[in-house]
Amino acid sequence: MTTIFIDHIFGSTLLGTISNIFLLILCLYPVVGSFFWFWGALCYRFIKTHKGNTNWSDIPAKEQPMITIMIPAHNEEVMIAETINYLFEELNYSNFEVLVMNDGSTDKTAEIIKELQEKYPRLRTINIIQNKGKAHAFNIGMNFAKGEYILSNDADTIPEPDALMKYMNFFIHDRDMNTSAVTANMDVQNRSTLLGKSQTVEFSSIVGVIKRSQTSINDSMYAYSGANTLYKKDFLIDVGGFRQNRATEDISIAWDHQAIGAVPRFAPDVVFHMNVPETIRDLYHQRKRWAQGGTEVWLTNLKKFLFHPIKRRYQMSMFIDSTLSIIWSFFFVITSIIFIIAMIWLALHGDYERVFHGFVISFIFVTFEIMAGCMQLLTALLLDHRGAKMKYVIFAPLYMLFYWMINPITVVMTFIPAMKTIFGFGSGTWVSPKRKSLQKDSD
Repeated sequence: MTTIFIDHIFGSTLLGTISNIFLLILCLYPVVGSFFWFWGALCYRFIKTHKGNTNWSDIPAKEQPMITIMIPAHNEEVMIAETINYLFEELNYSNFEVLVMNDGSTDKTAEIIKELQEKYPRLRTINIIQNKGKAHAFNIGMNFAKGEYILSNDADTIPEPDALMKYMNFFIHDRDMNTSAVTANMDVQNRSTLLGKSQTVEFSSIVGVIKRSQTSINDSMYAYSGANTLYKKDFLIDVGGFRQNRATEDISIAWDHQAIGAVPRFAPDVVFHMNVPETIRDLYHQRKRWAQGGTEVWLTNLKKFLFHPIKRRYQMSMFIDSTLSIIWSFFFVITSIIFIIAMIWLALHGDYERVFHGFVISFIFVTFEIMAGCMQLLTALLLDHRGAKMKYVIFAPLYMLFYWMINPITVVMTFIPAMKTIFGFGSGTWVSPKRKSLQKDSD
């Protein structure tokens, strides 16, 4: 239907042909993208096996580099004690400290930390009077951190006991001198709801596979995980710390690192457990923030890639995919609105045959997208934890459709706010989501 509309406007001219090709690319973008990530993940697993660094070894206590585990906290009285107790009691690593950045909390967060300091001498805290955001808290804490490596750790996040030891194995070899940060594999711990189980599938099929593919192709990465990533402090200093007026500091710092030639790494065998939104409303607000942060980073780097394509050639595939993703988001929303209006108009005028044909064509496209997504999903579930998450595959088709709808909608909804941020009207203040206990839900 869209192709007929283009032909009606441009006829059979060259412009019309180019427009049709461009529309075909946009229509096929989700399908081609899924196959691209599918093959990239297989390449990471079977060809470029050294990038995963699965053969890790214990580092003797006297040789362990100092790590500062930094926890940004804003009104985290529900979670903070459990998190800190876990870090000190369960981690298989000796040379670390915990630094809590109490970012303008108005609850009992400060009191809880003070009590815990009597129990743990290596626990330190910095109280920031006014809430100015996670990135601002990190930048202040970076100057007080004793470690040469800084682990970002959200208040509702617990890394596996061997996480620090595994992380450090990505930094200790001669080939690792340009490694700026290592981000771990996310695992959902609150799986008691349908939405929680569905996001377990997402973090494997979408996040895990994409990070594997980006790492295997050209050592690039869209984003670190803000919930748990180990940074080399020198590289944080080299890029001037985190951008404080961005919606997502973990996306912007990843692009800033790659802009100076630093190498990001993905560690699928380093697992951390995190809480995810359990309501549609909370999930939508989270994805709006992610979408705005991604668009902000794209706008920030747009000029750099357009005017210096050779210099940015190693990150060009990442930039092209981000560009297509944003354009496709607008294409999806606009064409969906046109399609709904057209179907209603045809139905009201009794042209039921064209209504039927319209839904059939749409169903064909959706079917191909689901097939491609299922291939990507099955690959991810087989790669992650040796297939331990295969039981969640039944939640995949519905969630993939939901993800493909909510992602473009949030991109479109946050495009103007992202532009405002680029022009200097951004704000880094944050509000912590509602928390529950860190006890992991049973599978």
